[in-house]
Amino acid sequence: MILAWCVLLPQANAQYFGRNKPNYEEFPFRVVQSPHFELYHYLGDEAYVNRFLAQAEEWYAQHQSVLHDTIKALNPIILYANHPDFQQTNAISGSIGVGTGGVTEAFKNRVVLPIAMSEEQTHHVLGHEMVHAFQYNMILNGDSTSLQSLGNLPLWMVEGLAEYLSIGSTDAHTAMWMRDAVLHDDVPTLKDLNNPKYFPYRYGQMFWVFLTGLAGDDIIPIFFEETAKYGFDSACRRQLGMKSEDLSHLWVETLKNYYGEMIGDREENFVGREIINRENGGRINIAPEISPNGRYVIFLSERDVFTIDLFLAEARTGKIIRKVSSSARSSHIDDFNYIESSGTWSPNSDRFAYVGISGGNNVLLISETESGKIVMEAEIPGVPAFSNPAWSPDGRTIVVSGLVDGQTDLYAFDIRSRQVEKLTDDPYSELHPAWSDDGATLYFATDEISRRENRTPQGKLHFNLAALDIASRQITQYDVFPGADNLNPEEDINGHIVFLSNRDGYRNLYRLDPATGEVAQLTDLLTGVSGITHYAPAFSIDRRRNRLVYTYFSQQGYRIFWAQEDELLNKSVDPQAVDMSAAELPRVNPRAPRFVDSTLETLSVQPPLADTMTTTQIAYQPKFKLDYIAGGGGLGVGTNRTFGTTTGVAGGINAIFSDILGQNQLFASLAMNGEIIDVGGMVGYFNRKHRVHYGASLSHIPYRSFSGYEYEFLDTLDLGGGVATLVDRESIYETRFFEEQLSLFAQLPLTSTLRFEANASYALYSGRVDRRDYYYSPGTYYLQAQDRNKVDNLPGFNIGRAEIAFVGDNSFFGTTAPLSGRRFRLGVERYFDAYNFTGVTVDYRKYQYFRPVTAAFRVTHYGRYGGNSDQLFPQYLGYPWFVRGLGTNNGQQAFIASGRDLDELTGSKILVSSLELRLPFSGPQQLALIKSGFLLTDLNFFVDGGLAWTYNEQLSDPIYRLDGEGNPLINPTTGEPYVDYPKATP
Repeated sequence: MILAWCVLLPQANAQYFGRNKPNYEEFPFRVVQSPHFELYHYLGDEAYVNRFLAQAEEWYAQHQSVLHDTIKALNPIILYANHPDFQQTNAISGSIGVGTGGVTEAFKNRVVLPIAMSEEQTHHVLGHEMVHAFQYNMILNGDSTSLQSLGNLPLWMVEGLAEYLSIGSTDAHTAMWMRDAVLHDDVPTLKDLNNPKYFPYRYGQMFWVFLTGLAGDDIIPIFFEETAKYGFDSACRRQLGMKSEDLSHLWVETLKNYYGEMIGDREENFVGREIINRENGGRINIAPEISPNGRYVIFLSERDVFTIDLFLAEARTGKIIRKVSSSARSSHIDDFNYIESSGTWSPNSDRFAYVGISGGNNVLLISETESGKIVMEAEIPGVPAFSNPAWSPDGRTIVVSGLVDGQTDLYAFDIRSRQVEKLTDDPYSELHPAWSDDGATLYFATDEISRRENRTPQGKLHFNLAALDIASRQITQYDVFPGADNLNPEEDINGHIVFLSNRDGYRNLYRLDPATGEVAQLTDLLTGVSGITHYAPAFSIDRRRNRLVYTYFSQQGYRIFWAQEDELLNKSVDPQAVDMSAAELPRVNPRAPRFVDSTLETLSVQPPLADTMTTTQIAYQPKFKLDYIAGGGGLGVGTNRTFGTTTGVAGGINAIFSDILGQNQLFASLAMNGEIIDVGGMVGYFNRKHRVHYGASLSHIPYRSFSGYEYEFLDTLDLGGGVATLVDRESIYETRFFEEQLSLFAQLPLTSTLRFEANASYALYSGRVDRRDYYYSPGTYYLQAQDRNKVDNLPGFNIGRAEIAFVGDNSFFGTTAPLSGRRFRLGVERYFDAYNFTGVTVDYRKYQYFRPVTAAFRVTHYGRYGGNSDQLFPQYLGYPWFVRGLGTNNGQQAFIASGRDLDELTGSKILVSSLELRLPFSGPQQLALIKSGFLLTDLNFFVDGGLAWTYNEQLSDPIYRLDGEGNPLINPTTGEPYVDYPKATP
């Protein structure tokens, strides 16, 4: 019975809750080999595939020339057609958020990435991830480095090097972050960079520019490998001849002096009135869209800490009216596309359209702004990925930037007929569509001029403004600020184009008169108007009243301002004037050897190699290779003349193998604790290729326990050869149970928060009892000998089990426990063979966040029904995960003192409910009362209650022990009837 209780209890909790990673589609991967890469893809455009591989080969040559390393085998790249497809990858086991542009993993050195919304973004992410491939190769295949060496490398060094080698030392976006740090006296020391407060990509890139500006680009591989071997402090001493503290001081002073001189005595010249900040929003408040009637603004914010949600506010005051939409509310919406996309208002200001992710595709969501109700959810036929919807003035059409088979074009979606029309069809990337007031023109940003004229300063494509005449389909290019990025066009009341540009190394608003070509600068901010990334839209216009709202980057966060036309700078500027000196990151020694920037200049997103490179297409064949291995162990051998040789082992090892796409997994585990007989293990297979994930496992698990004790004085020990001696004998009895189990399991993830589960297993149980004898000299207790003998075999039994369950989990964790969302599990399981009964699980948990307190409610029922379920060890309400306070002796004594019986806490069925107030006490600043990066604690106030019973009759009366005639047996001492099962009382 005890064994059955031990092995049945964990079954009810395995994979109890948790989110899912669905496979909404099966991708027909093909394999193409180039001189250095093995590309896995399913694209239909062969020309794009060749161009992509040629770009990879150029990046390989670029990074090899800097890092002086060679990747000997063909490096795998797994390319997905868009980001929603990429989020379904099995090559990376964990969940992938909308902000992840690509991933490189260590064991197979796989580079996994999607095609981005623009050619330049894809090109940069490929170059960034290829740096990681070289980094892993250098460390894992180095002479004096190994996987453990990665622990010596700070994240900001790793990510920063990938940014530096793929962007260079001229970057307006990183320069904006550095100006912000100096402006607010928040320049971190190099030690501070380990704090996640400081974005590792931006500060890491700045570090490598600083380091190479001190010692030259030649130091990159040397310093990187030295840090991996011996740590950062040692690398500073051995390669720079200075302490890390001295280098840090120089770093801080360099940033303060360089940007302090650039800022001078200027104060931040805000335009308009701040309406959304950390007090009424969150740290991140982005993509503001002002309504056509000018009264409201909808924006994306982390105001509720756990998710990025849509909020409605008054445009003039910023007063929050309501949350319009949240992915946490909708179980079928996995997320919002918030990184580089905004939404759009209907012409009459009563509805709002935005982009979500559902079912493995982008979906167009339309919500009523009054109620927040989603009134339309639609995929755009033939366009699986899109961004930045723009609602036409007549209310019939929404235009999006759509990504299809590697190419971004403009698509018009009729919201009534749900028909799609392709407005552009060219090799260029078209972003940020916006309608003119009369609906005759569509403005957008495009890289056409940069690509057509091969105008690629710093090896990058740049965006110019353009206008599409809807009637004629003619496109007009506006070549202002050549070589700068000109994005996010919006038409104002006068038919002018307001847009964002980094033409002077800053990020400000400008206005173009299409008729005359004249340009005016509207803002002159010390940091900039910006979203999370360089390509994110960051402002919108109420064209009827010439008011606008914009996102201002400040203190590593994003604030929203509201401004009127007469508050804008309106300074005339030369439309051809471009000066990126403010985007150049500071270097200590201008004479330090530099070649990273110059080689980046030679890169091209359209490399001529694409036409001449030799490629080979091969069929995809899954082959298992190691993904992960960990563990350790030891072996001990002892020998004596009396009892021969004995052996003991301890430790374990776990290993996971998979194919290159991660669709098939093998896992194995070996655990050792005691003797050879106590070795356990498991092997399993998991298939994740299809919509239904399935697998099987086979295991052998020993259970060992202490089961008895004896001590006998003056026993006789036979030493052999007719020699015997008197000893005291101590005997310890050990009971071992062995489980051999075959398990089958399957999951059908419906969304990232909902799934069906099915499990089946059959287990064989056997056991034995061993006696260990220890012989001591009488009086001295000196151990003379020891022995082990098998005493008995225990009767075996078999248990079969089958279960189905429906599980939901959209909760979000705080410091130690969920603080928002809900969880539930509805399950039915059937046991057969030695035990025959049905188990039912009903478990619902709700977490409501009220800033800073969370109210957590739970109701849980688990019951065993029918068959011989009453023969199993009963469930106990006093476990701390059920009703707290009854798991200790003091708690039980207090329970008895209140006139209750401990038998009331046991039964084959339980019902538990609790209400809890959770207050994060110490932890992250945005959650806890006391800021701490190390000590994570909660203050919890709770009320628990529960009910346990075996028979339903107990819910009304006790069940008495009866005599042969059916009458209650009476206790002669107390005069009360004997109670077999007490009345079930909460």
